[in-house]
Amino acid sequence: MKTPAPETFEGQILALLPSLRRYSRSLTRSDADGEDLLQDCVEKVLTRRGQWRGLNLRGWVLTIMTNLYRNSRRGKTRDGLVELGAAEDLAASEPPADPLERARLDDALNSLSEEHRAVLMLVVIEGYTYGEVAVALDIPIGTVMSRLSRARRRVAERLKADNIITLRRPK
Repeated sequence: MKTPAPETFEGQILALLPSLRRYSRSLTRSDADGEDLLQDCVEKVLTRRGQWRGLNLRGWVLTIMTNLYRNSRRGKTRDGLVELGAAEDLAASEPPADPLERARLDDALNSLSEEHRAVLMLVVIEGYTYGEVAVALDIPIGTVMSRLSRARRRVAERLKADNIITLRRPK
């Protein structure tokens, strides 16, 4: 099978796959569900290619993925939390000095609501601007800034709280 040229529609979608994979995993909190969401999104993007206006492909695809995720969650009872092990196959700059650091960060991210986690992942990890996130999630830019601020604060509080070890006093 021939790889599409980077300037073609298919080539641009192919270049977005790593970012879309990370975002889908962060939404679903599961490797398997994230891959399913990614596949559904790419399928929908390719079948609805004629609806793209040629302006912001990344934003258009993120909007489709977010809407697919929201639609799949409607009417379902909330599943139990699944640990965020989705980024295990991604290269890390250096291994953490504290072996429990990653588990603490995963726990802090999993403690966020879906809305807060989505905004945090898009801005901090994927590097989208507030405006791009607002368009992708179909929310006002002020809501993006508010959710991001709250998400950062909650993660920082959770990490700070998890770093406290209470000691018993000897009697």
